[in-house]
Amino acid sequence: MMKRILMLLLLFSSIALSPNKASALFEQPGRSLYLPADQAFMFDFQQQGNKLTLSWDIKPGYYLYRKQFNIIPNQEVSLGEISYAKGVDHEDEFFGKTEVYFQSARIDIPILSATNNGALQVTYQGCAEAGYCYPPETLSVPLQAVAASTLSGNKTAASTNITANKEDALQTPLQQGDIPSESHDVPFSPLWALLIGIGIAFTPCILPMYPLISSIILGQKRPESLKRIFWLAMSYVQGMALTYTILGLVVAAAGLQFQAALQNPYILVGLSVLFILLALSMFGLYTLQLPSSLQTRLVDWSNQQQSGSYIGVFLMGALAGLIASPCTTAPLSAILLYIAQSGNTLVGGLTLYLYALGMGLPLIAVTLFGHKLLPRSGPWMQYVKEAFGFIILALPVFLLERVLGDTWGIRLWSLLAVSFLGWAFALTLNSKNGWVRTLQVISLALALIASRPLQDWVWGSPAAEQQKATLQFKQVSDWQELSQILAENHHRPIMLDLYADWCVACKEFEKYTFSDPKVQAQLSQFLLLQADVTDNTPKQKELLQKLQVLGLPTILFFDKGKELTDERVNGFMDAQRFNQHVQQLQHRQQK
Repeated sequence: MMKRILMLLLLFSSIALSPNKASALFEQPGRSLYLPADQAFMFDFQQQGNKLTLSWDIKPGYYLYRKQFNIIPNQEVSLGEISYAKGVDHEDEFFGKTEVYFQSARIDIPILSATNNGALQVTYQGCAEAGYCYPPETLSVPLQAVAASTLSGNKTAASTNITANKEDALQTPLQQGDIPSESHDVPFSPLWALLIGIGIAFTPCILPMYPLISSIILGQKRPESLKRIFWLAMSYVQGMALTYTILGLVVAAAGLQFQAALQNPYILVGLSVLFILLALSMFGLYTLQLPSSLQTRLVDWSNQQQSGSYIGVFLMGALAGLIASPCTTAPLSAILLYIAQSGNTLVGGLTLYLYALGMGLPLIAVTLFGHKLLPRSGPWMQYVKEAFGFIILALPVFLLERVLGDTWGIRLWSLLAVSFLGWAFALTLNSKNGWVRTLQVISLALALIASRPLQDWVWGSPAAEQQKATLQFKQVSDWQELSQILAENHHRPIMLDLYADWCVACKEFEKYTFSDPKVQAQLSQFLLLQADVTDNTPKQKELLQKLQVLGLPTILFFDKGKELTDERVNGFMDAQRFNQHVQQLQHRQQK
């Protein structure tokens, strides 16, 4: 008995000292020792009043990605700020440093309001440390009604625990075209709106008007008290800010109904096109403003108000907020569109209030101290306007990155950076100042650095060259197409590689295994098929179910139209082991 124990100890110690042997436990061809996703990541949820807790019990050797959590409420539910437990940093060659969860994961979700038909779609995705990743899993979590009054701390009718309803959490597939995202937050603080407003004030459509507006505010007799002058100017600015704030609240409230819809790639592309059109107006290609008849009517109403009185000046400012000048239309529209996407009413109102306040601060200064404080008009005002055009162009890049992926996102950011730096360099060509020359050199250096992703795209990179040297697969989209190919090629050996962008080991197969010349030579007699299941669409999910595949990477071999189940590969294999596996497969088939 002791001898057997010692032999077992020696066996496990040798495995512990040899990572290749340890990983081999998980890579035995023909069978998978990996747990199903619902067992590797055991999901649970609990609602108490207006508080919902999502939790996962994660088995040893497995982990969940923080960035892959995606929580989408239906139209019957409104959520507060979602709180995620702190994860740990995990780094790999392809995805870099990402936050993951081992052992357990927890998400706290405040429910602002919900009906009995309310539900959340919860998506998560994880991997095994041994090199095996699972497709994204999407669950439907039913909610019990929560009255909006619970915001004030009233936890009455909704305090019932609905843990007993957990078995109603039906698994639903992630729909094609859904864009996973961690949150819908605005990517900048509302305080940025204050700075944008100040910058817009120095555009050629706004700045020259301030002396005229200040004289209208003060009336025919300029008050002697600086205090009264300040409050008159502030009344005008607050009237303008009120109009913008109401506009922000309305747009944000409407946006609450379309949070899920605005994750659709077609809508994101449409918004991106609109942002681009708005940005082009800042470069002077065309002018965006209200119809002249409507502007004339608003100006007439404003002129009817009494100058020099707080109420009259306040109404002037409120009406002035409706008269969008060509310089304010594009940035205002961009801010409104993004507020609608955020769906946060408080942020929406505060953002546009600060935007209006930023435009009003120079006006207050001019009203108090006269137009001598203003810088002289000149071409620089047009440059400020064009600079805001580049800022607006950053928004479509931000949105398209979520549709096109990280690779194209980096290229678009590179193109935007090179365009901006080239524009800045061209503006300073006629200057002879020494410090301007220094800025030109810096701009050229930064442009050269920023253009690297574009250079790699056009002329290729070492990584791209290595990609070209790998195997060439015929793509398979669904089960019906695979069945047809198997029927038409039943006299030829076939290998099917199941791939996804979120699968780290799949990328390792491409880089280290399929690029090996010996592996390529060994597979030259095979018809090579590949199914990309990145999006986890219903057809892709059906394909995985028909093939009884739990996760990736998984490689299947077929002969005479039927799978050689004992030869299936689960998990990563390096080039040497994979080459040996294919050789043994061919040897057994020849017998």
